[in-house]
Amino acid sequence: MIVPQLTCRALLNVHLRKNMSRPSSDLAAFREIFSKSKSVAVLTGAGVSAESGVPTFRGEGGYWRKWQAQDLATPEAFSRNPSRVWEFYHYRRELMLTKEPNAAHLAIAECEQRLAEQGRSLTVITQNIDELHRRAGSKNLLEIHGSLFKTRCMTCSHEAANYQSPICAALQGKGAPDPDTDEELIPVHHLPRCEQPGCDGLLRPAVVWFGESLNSDVLQEAETVLDKCDLCLVIGTSSVVYPAAMFAPQVAARGVPVAEFNMEDTPATRSFTFHFHGPCGTILPPALSRHLSEPNLNQTKYI
Repeated sequence: MIVPQLTCRALLNVHLRKNMSRPSSDLAAFREIFSKSKSVAVLTGAGVSAESGVPTFRGEGGYWRKWQAQDLATPEAFSRNPSRVWEFYHYRRELMLTKEPNAAHLAIAECEQRLAEQGRSLTVITQNIDELHRRAGSKNLLEIHGSLFKTRCMTCSHEAANYQSPICAALQGKGAPDPDTDEELIPVHHLPRCEQPGCDGLLRPAVVWFGESLNSDVLQEAETVLDKCDLCLVIGTSSVVYPAAMFAPQVAARGVPVAEFNMEDTPATRSFTFHFHGPCGTILPPALSRHLSEPNLNQTKYI
Protein backbone atom coordinates (compact mmCIF):
# COMPACT_ATOMS: atom_id res chain seq x y z
CA MET A 1 0.00 0.00 0.00
CA ILE A 2 1.36 3.45 -0.92
CA VAL A 3 1.69 5.67 2.15
CA PRO A 4 0.64 9.33 2.23
CA GLN A 5 3.28 11.74 0.92
CA LEU A 6 3.51 13.59 4.24
CA THR A 7 4.98 10.55 6.01
CA CYS A 8 6.99 8.89 3.23
CA ARG A 9 10.26 10.77 3.82
CA ALA A 10 10.28 9.78 7.49
CA LEU A 11 9.51 6.16 6.67
CA LEU A 12 12.28 6.08 4.09
CA ASN A 13 14.79 7.38 6.65
CA VAL A 14 13.73 4.73 9.19
CA HIS A 15 13.98 1.96 6.59
CA LEU A 16 17.42 3.09 5.45
CA ARG A 17 18.73 3.14 9.02
CA LYS A 18 17.73 -0.52 9.31
CA ASN A 19 19.42 -1.48 6.02
CA MET A 20 22.88 0.04 5.89
CA SER A 21 24.70 -2.81 4.15
CA ARG A 22 25.88 -2.35 0.60
CA PRO A 23 23.53 -3.98 -1.97
CA SER A 24 24.86 -6.81 -4.10
CA SER A 25 26.11 -6.36 -7.67
CA ASP A 26 26.00 -10.10 -8.40
CA LEU A 27 24.32 -10.28 -11.81
CA ALA A 28 24.04 -14.07 -11.75
CA ALA A 29 22.20 -13.93 -8.42
CA PHE A 30 19.84 -11.27 -9.77
CA ARG A 31 19.12 -13.31 -12.89
CA GLU A 32 18.33 -16.40 -10.83
CA ILE A 33 15.66 -14.42 -8.97
CA PHE A 34 14.49 -12.83 -12.22
CA SER A 35 14.06 -16.26 -13.85
CA LYS A 36 11.60 -17.31 -11.13
CA SER A 37 9.62 -14.06 -10.88
CA LYS A 38 5.98 -14.11 -11.95
CA SER A 39 5.14 -10.42 -11.58
CA VAL A 40 7.80 -7.78 -12.25
CA ALA A 41 7.33 -4.06 -11.52
CA VAL A 42 9.68 -1.69 -13.36
CA LEU A 43 10.03 1.88 -12.08
CA THR A 44 11.77 4.27 -14.46
CA GLY A 45 12.93 7.88 -14.32
CA ALA A 46 14.81 10.42 -16.39
CA GLY A 47 18.02 8.37 -16.46
CA VAL A 48 16.49 5.74 -18.73
CA SER A 49 15.82 8.39 -21.39
CA ALA A 50 19.06 10.33 -20.99
CA GLU A 51 20.84 8.04 -23.45
CA SER A 52 18.25 8.99 -26.06
CA GLY A 53 19.39 12.61 -25.70
CA VAL A 54 16.40 13.76 -23.66
CA PRO A 55 17.25 16.78 -21.45
CA THR A 56 16.13 16.62 -17.83
CA PHE A 57 16.02 20.41 -17.13
CA ARG A 58 17.36 19.64 -13.65
CA GLY A 59 20.62 20.46 -11.91
CA GLU A 60 23.48 22.57 -13.21
CA GLY A 61 23.00 23.48 -16.85
CA GLY A 62 19.42 22.19 -16.85
CA TYR A 63 17.86 25.40 -18.12
CA TRP A 64 15.44 26.36 -20.86
CA ARG A 65 16.42 29.95 -21.58
CA LYS A 66 16.90 31.25 -18.02
CA TRP A 67 14.37 28.99 -16.30
CA GLN A 68 14.47 25.49 -14.85
CA ALA A 69 11.51 23.15 -15.13
CA GLN A 70 10.24 23.96 -11.64
CA ASP A 71 9.95 27.60 -12.69
CA LEU A 72 7.67 26.75 -15.60
CA ALA A 73 5.92 23.46 -14.77
CA THR A 74 3.44 24.86 -12.25
CA PRO A 75 -0.20 25.95 -12.43
CA GLU A 76 0.87 29.41 -11.25
CA ALA A 77 3.41 29.81 -14.07
CA PHE A 78 0.79 28.80 -16.63
CA SER A 79 -1.74 31.23 -15.16
CA ARG A 80 0.79 34.09 -15.23
CA ASN A 81 2.25 33.41 -18.67
CA PRO A 82 0.65 30.61 -20.71
CA SER A 83 2.58 31.73 -23.79
CA ARG A 84 5.96 31.13 -22.11
CA VAL A 85 4.90 27.76 -20.71
CA TRP A 86 3.54 26.62 -24.06
CA GLU A 87 6.77 27.68 -25.77
CA PHE A 88 8.67 25.49 -23.28
CA TYR A 89 6.43 22.47 -23.88
CA HIS A 90 6.32 23.03 -27.63
CA TYR A 91 10.14 22.91 -27.65
CA ARG A 92 10.08 19.65 -25.68
CA ARG A 93 7.42 18.09 -27.92
CA GLU A 94 9.28 18.96 -31.09
CA LEU A 95 12.56 17.74 -29.61
CA MET A 96 11.03 14.40 -28.60
CA LEU A 97 9.81 13.83 -32.16
CA THR A 98 13.50 13.66 -33.15
CA LYS A 99 14.45 11.13 -30.43
CA GLU A 100 14.23 7.33 -30.46
CA PRO A 101 13.95 4.68 -27.73
CA ASN A 102 17.35 3.42 -26.64
CA ALA A 103 18.59 -0.06 -25.76
CA ALA A 104 17.13 0.16 -22.23
CA HIS A 105 13.60 0.98 -23.47
CA LEU A 106 13.82 -1.80 -26.04
CA ALA A 107 15.11 -4.37 -23.52
CA ILE A 108 12.21 -3.62 -21.17
CA ALA A 109 9.62 -3.90 -23.96
CA GLU A 110 11.11 -7.14 -25.30
CA CYS A 111 11.21 -8.59 -21.80
CA GLU A 112 7.55 -7.71 -21.21
CA GLN A 113 6.51 -9.48 -24.40
CA ARG A 114 8.65 -12.54 -23.64
CA LEU A 115 7.35 -12.91 -20.09
CA ALA A 116 3.75 -12.52 -21.29
CA GLU A 117 4.25 -15.53 -23.59
CA GLN A 118 5.25 -17.51 -20.48
CA GLY A 119 2.23 -16.43 -18.44
CA ARG A 120 4.30 -13.94 -16.43
CA SER A 121 3.86 -10.17 -16.27
CA LEU A 122 5.97 -7.01 -16.39
CA THR A 123 4.51 -3.55 -15.83
CA VAL A 124 6.35 -0.26 -16.32
CA ILE A 125 5.56 2.58 -13.93
CA THR A 126 7.34 5.63 -15.34
CA GLN A 127 7.83 9.18 -14.17
CA ASN A 128 8.85 10.16 -17.71
CA ILE A 129 6.50 12.11 -19.97
CA ASP A 130 8.37 11.43 -23.23
CA GLU A 131 6.43 8.30 -24.37
CA LEU A 132 9.66 6.50 -25.31
CA HIS A 133 8.50 3.38 -23.46
CA ARG A 134 5.32 3.38 -25.52
CA ARG A 135 7.26 3.83 -28.76
CA ALA A 136 9.60 0.99 -27.77
CA GLY A 137 6.60 -1.34 -27.54
CA SER A 138 5.73 -1.44 -23.83
CA LYS A 139 2.05 -2.29 -23.38
CA ASN A 140 1.62 -2.57 -19.60
CA LEU A 141 2.54 1.06 -19.00
CA LEU A 142 1.54 3.56 -16.31
CA GLU A 143 2.68 7.14 -17.03
CA ILE A 144 2.19 8.58 -13.56
CA HIS A 145 3.25 12.11 -14.55
CA GLY A 146 1.27 12.20 -17.80
CA SER A 147 2.52 12.72 -21.35
CA LEU A 148 3.94 15.53 -23.47
CA PHE A 149 1.64 14.32 -26.22
CA LYS A 150 -1.64 14.71 -24.36
CA THR A 151 -3.58 17.90 -23.65
CA ARG A 152 -6.27 18.83 -21.15
CA CYS A 153 -8.82 21.60 -21.56
CA MET A 154 -8.85 24.23 -18.83
CA THR A 155 -12.60 24.74 -19.40
CA CYS A 156 -14.19 21.34 -20.02
CA SER A 157 -11.33 19.10 -18.72
CA HIS A 158 -11.40 16.96 -21.87
CA GLU A 159 -8.11 15.08 -22.26
CA ALA A 160 -6.83 13.78 -25.58
CA ALA A 161 -3.72 12.58 -27.36
CA ASN A 162 -2.18 15.23 -29.60
CA TYR A 163 0.77 14.59 -31.91
CA GLN A 164 0.33 17.63 -34.14
CA SER A 165 3.57 19.34 -35.16
CA PRO A 166 3.37 22.18 -34.40
CA ILE A 167 0.52 21.87 -31.95
CA CYS A 168 -0.82 25.22 -33.22
CA ALA A 169 0.20 27.66 -35.95
CA ALA A 170 1.31 30.38 -33.52
CA LEU A 171 3.98 28.08 -32.05
CA GLN A 172 5.55 27.23 -35.42
CA GLY A 173 9.30 27.81 -35.06
CA LYS A 174 8.95 29.02 -31.46
CA GLY A 175 10.42 27.68 -28.22
CA ALA A 176 14.17 28.07 -28.93
CA PRO A 177 16.04 27.33 -25.66
CA ASP A 178 18.82 29.92 -26.10
CA PRO A 179 18.79 32.36 -23.15
CA ASP A 180 19.08 35.32 -25.55
CA THR A 181 15.87 34.38 -27.37
CA ASP A 182 13.22 37.10 -27.34
CA GLU A 183 9.97 36.10 -25.64
CA GLU A 184 7.03 35.91 -28.02
CA LEU A 185 4.06 36.78 -25.77
CA ILE A 186 1.63 34.88 -28.01
CA PRO A 187 -1.99 36.00 -27.42
CA VAL A 188 -3.97 33.44 -25.44
CA HIS A 189 -6.54 33.01 -28.20
CA HIS A 190 -3.73 31.89 -30.55
CA LEU A 191 -2.45 29.21 -28.15
CA PRO A 192 -3.73 25.58 -28.39
CA ARG A 193 -7.51 25.52 -28.02
CA CYS A 194 -10.02 22.78 -27.25
CA GLU A 195 -11.77 21.31 -30.28
CA GLN A 196 -14.68 19.80 -28.38
CA PRO A 197 -18.02 21.07 -29.78
CA GLY A 198 -18.95 24.43 -28.27
CA CYS A 199 -15.87 24.70 -26.03
CA ASP A 200 -12.77 26.44 -27.49
CA GLY A 201 -11.16 26.53 -24.04
CA LEU A 202 -7.43 26.98 -23.52
CA LEU A 203 -5.49 23.71 -23.56
CA ARG A 204 -2.65 22.86 -21.20
CA PRO A 205 -0.19 19.96 -21.35
CA ALA A 206 -1.71 16.90 -19.64
CA VAL A 207 1.24 16.44 -17.31
CA VAL A 208 1.51 16.57 -13.54
CA TRP A 209 3.01 19.90 -12.59
CA PHE A 210 4.87 20.77 -9.39
CA GLY A 211 2.34 21.23 -6.62
CA GLU A 212 -0.29 18.99 -8.27
CA SER A 213 -1.40 15.55 -7.14
CA LEU A 214 -0.97 12.42 -9.21
CA ASN A 215 -4.04 11.06 -10.97
CA SER A 216 -5.78 8.94 -8.33
CA ASP A 217 -6.80 6.21 -10.80
CA VAL A 218 -3.25 5.85 -12.13
CA LEU A 219 -1.88 5.89 -8.59
CA GLN A 220 -4.30 3.11 -7.60
CA GLU A 221 -3.18 1.02 -10.57
CA ALA A 222 0.45 1.55 -9.58
CA GLU A 223 -0.33 0.52 -6.01
CA THR A 224 -1.95 -2.70 -7.23
CA VAL A 225 1.09 -3.55 -9.37
CA LEU A 226 3.53 -2.84 -6.52
CA ASP A 227 1.49 -4.80 -3.97
CA LYS A 228 1.51 -7.97 -6.08
CA CYS A 229 5.02 -7.84 -7.59
CA ASP A 230 7.63 -10.42 -6.56
CA LEU A 231 10.52 -8.45 -8.12
CA CYS A 232 10.98 -4.71 -8.57
CA LEU A 233 13.46 -2.91 -10.82
CA VAL A 234 14.35 0.76 -10.28
CA ILE A 235 15.91 2.15 -13.45
CA GLY A 236 17.40 5.60 -13.97
CA THR A 237 15.55 7.35 -11.20
CA SER A 238 17.06 9.64 -8.56
CA SER A 239 14.64 8.47 -5.85
CA VAL A 240 14.07 12.05 -4.70
CA VAL A 241 10.71 12.93 -6.34
CA TYR A 242 7.79 12.02 -4.09
CA PRO A 243 5.61 10.04 -3.86
CA ALA A 244 7.37 7.90 -6.51
CA ALA A 245 10.57 7.89 -4.42
CA MET A 246 8.81 5.70 -1.84
CA PHE A 247 7.48 3.06 -4.24
CA ALA A 248 10.55 0.81 -4.31
CA PRO A 249 11.55 1.22 -0.62
CA GLN A 250 8.04 0.17 0.37
CA VAL A 251 8.33 -2.91 -1.84
CA ALA A 252 11.72 -3.69 -0.28
CA ALA A 253 10.26 -3.24 3.20
CA ARG A 254 7.95 -6.20 2.66
CA GLY A 255 10.88 -8.44 1.71
CA VAL A 256 10.59 -8.34 -2.08
CA PRO A 257 13.91 -8.19 -3.99
CA VAL A 258 14.56 -4.76 -5.51
CA ALA A 259 17.30 -4.13 -8.09
CA GLU A 260 18.51 -0.62 -8.87
CA PHE A 261 20.14 0.25 -12.22
CA ASN A 262 21.67 3.71 -12.21
CA MET A 263 24.72 5.82 -12.94
CA GLU A 264 25.08 6.67 -9.25
CA ASP A 265 23.86 5.80 -5.79
CA THR A 266 20.56 7.32 -4.65
CA PRO A 267 19.13 8.02 -1.18
CA ALA A 268 17.35 4.64 -1.37
CA THR A 269 20.22 2.50 -2.69
CA ARG A 270 21.05 0.83 0.62
CA SER A 271 17.47 -0.35 1.10
CA PHE A 272 17.69 -2.49 -2.05
CA THR A 273 18.89 -6.04 -2.69
CA PHE A 274 20.93 -5.21 -5.79
CA HIS A 275 22.60 -2.18 -7.33
CA PHE A 276 24.10 -2.19 -10.83
CA HIS A 277 26.19 0.83 -11.75
CA GLY A 278 26.41 2.17 -15.29
CA PRO A 279 24.43 3.51 -18.26
CA CYS A 280 20.99 1.90 -18.40
CA GLY A 281 21.34 1.07 -22.09
CA THR A 282 24.49 -0.92 -21.33
CA ILE A 283 23.73 -2.71 -18.07
CA LEU A 284 20.02 -3.45 -18.51
CA PRO A 285 19.88 -5.58 -21.71
CA PRO A 286 22.09 -8.41 -20.34
CA ALA A 287 20.19 -8.35 -17.05
CA LEU A 288 16.82 -8.80 -18.78
CA SER A 289 17.88 -11.16 -21.57
CA ARG A 290 16.40 -14.65 -21.78
CA HIS A 291 17.54 -16.83 -18.89
CA LEU A 292 18.71 -20.36 -19.64
CA SER A 293 15.78 -21.73 -17.66
CA GLU A 294 13.22 -19.84 -19.74
CA PRO A 295 11.44 -21.74 -22.51
CA ASN A 296 12.02 -20.41 -26.02
CA LEU A 297 8.48 -20.47 -27.37
CA ASN A 298 9.60 -19.12 -30.74
CA GLN A 299 11.65 -22.18 -31.55
CA THR A 300 10.05 -24.60 -34.01
CA LYS A 301 9.35 -27.97 -32.39
CA TYR A 302 10.04 -31.10 -34.36
CA ILE A 303 8.71 -34.55 -33.59
